[in-house]
Amino acid sequence: MYKFSKLFIKNILFALVFIIALAAMAFALLSAYVNQQTLAQQKTIQTISQQFVEDETPAQEMATKLATILHASNDYQTLLIKSDSQTLVNYQNNETHIVDSFLAQRKTVSAGKLNLQVQYQLNFIDIIAFLTNFFVGVIALSLLFVLISARLNYKLQFAILRVISQQISNELAQINDVDFITKEKSNEQLLDIPALEEGIAEIKSMMTKQFKNTTNLEIEAHVDSLTGIENRNRFVQFYENQIVQDSPIKFGVILITRCSELQTINQVHGYNSGDNYIIKVAEIIKAALATRPTGKLFRLNSSDFATILPNEQLKVAENYASDLTLKFNDYQQMNELDSVAFTGLVYFDKSKPLGELLALADTGVSVAQTQKTNSWYSQKDIDILTDNSANFGSQNWRHEIDSVLDSGRVTLLLQPILPSGRNNKIYSEVLARFLNANDDMLPTATFIAMAEKLDKIIEVDRLIIETVIKEITSKNMLESSYGINISPRSINDEHFMIWLERKLLREPTASPRLVFEISELGMQQNIKTAKRLVDMLHRVGSRVTVERFGVGLTSFKFFRDLTPDYIKMDSSYTRDIDDDKNNQYFLRLMVDLAHRLGISVLAESVESQEEKHTLEKLFIDGCQGYYVGKPAQL
Repeated sequence: MYKFSKLFIKNILFALVFIIALAAMAFALLSAYVNQQTLAQQKTIQTISQQFVEDETPAQEMATKLATILHASNDYQTLLIKSDSQTLVNYQNNETHIVDSFLAQRKTVSAGKLNLQVQYQLNFIDIIAFLTNFFVGVIALSLLFVLISARLNYKLQFAILRVISQQISNELAQINDVDFITKEKSNEQLLDIPALEEGIAEIKSMMTKQFKNTTNLEIEAHVDSLTGIENRNRFVQFYENQIVQDSPIKFGVILITRCSELQTINQVHGYNSGDNYIIKVAEIIKAALATRPTGKLFRLNSSDFATILPNEQLKVAENYASDLTLKFNDYQQMNELDSVAFTGLVYFDKSKPLGELLALADTGVSVAQTQKTNSWYSQKDIDILTDNSANFGSQNWRHEIDSVLDSGRVTLLLQPILPSGRNNKIYSEVLARFLNANDDMLPTATFIAMAEKLDKIIEVDRLIIETVIKEITSKNMLESSYGINISPRSINDEHFMIWLERKLLREPTASPRLVFEISELGMQQNIKTAKRLVDMLHRVGSRVTVERFGVGLTSFKFFRDLTPDYIKMDSSYTRDIDDDKNNQYFLRLMVDLAHRLGISVLAESVESQEEKHTLEKLFIDGCQGYYVGKPAQL
């Protein structure tokens, strides 16, 4: 769009070109007219001079008479009549014009039988004056026209751009709302320009694609792909926009529901079962929320769901939590799980920051996990977060872990590892489960995590090892081998290492039947300590498995020096191995190199017949997973 000043200057230039062209044309026509009149005057003088009668009239009188006749017919700038070298008439017009002098040519004509010479120059001052006034008028009108035209063009630009803008707005608004109809469209006739319509259509197509891409990105950023539930980002936005700011929500209850068996299901039954478990828990919560249409459900992370019950009192929310517990219990019984989920509740109003509320609800979950299966706990002590002595949830867990350790309330499950060949010597992995005072199963993943947090994991490892040795010796189960997991913290503890060596030396019949599993990352934390552990275990007759192999960046020099008996490939390599050529190539390379070092290779999380057959073709020594065998009582 041009500014008014640019439009004015542009029109001035056009007017100037027009005036110059008009002036040139007028000058050309005037020159032709002057030449024509000059020649015509020459003929006129000759004709008049022939009409004079020859007599004895003096030359002066004849010249004066001729001059009078000529003046009567035309206007002259100069008129000279001569007889031989004598000037008889000399007329000079004082009102001359420079253009007139330039255009009019001086001509000399012989008067025939009068024996006179007539020299003349015609006067065109009237015509030039007329043309001058005409051009002054044209210039004035041109300036006026330029001013008016610039103003009208400026307004016209605004009008056209407004119509185009309205037309573009009408078209592009349909991208977001297909039923969009503007009021201006019915009152104002939009421009019918094919090029404009094509351009708008192209822009609309591009923006439609961009809008779809943006929508998909927004869905990916704010919606959990597995459950279709809004994620943590949307949860934070909802709390800040719908609760903190002015809104009808004045208070309510936040519930955190934690899926306690996710890690165990992933390890024992595979990730597909874990995904199905999460989806089912989400469906249970959605069904419970059906009676509360204002409730909002979010998935905060892999195992935690958040529920907001707006404008509900804590007592009403506790009834909702009880309904959840009943539904979780039903699902647990149908699927033979140790537990399903635990819930922590906390009351909120606009004055409570979200971080504090989440911490309180998380504490409620920790307390609930020490109680009955799938139970809930309402965290009402809001001052607990400012208590520097200890965290309430951790205190409950400390008491629960101490109770388990003191009473030895641990039960053992056994999951077999199926050998790929008859000559392969493989073992079964022992899985520990912990019980509370009511003999209800505590969530294993949470129990182990809290034991590590509270520095109780070494004592837990001791309890598991002692229980396994006691079970296999008392029940005379020494024909098979059993794998026991040890935490990285335990193998780096000097006292635990001394205790373990003495314990195994005192149990010469059980020691050769034990295979201790340590994670690759755990062994990498201190290679010197890891080698000392492997050497000690080999010395007493036990064996070593490096589990979750492939997650770290361990070199083969490390394994050559460490000489473990087994490596157990991480589930990320074995899952869907039948469809993954890259993992097949990697596993085949690992098997070949491990066999050269005398190490057996095991695969975990085998969930289908296709995966098992593919692994056997890659010469894996043993497979473990839900397809091979479910955990059962020791």
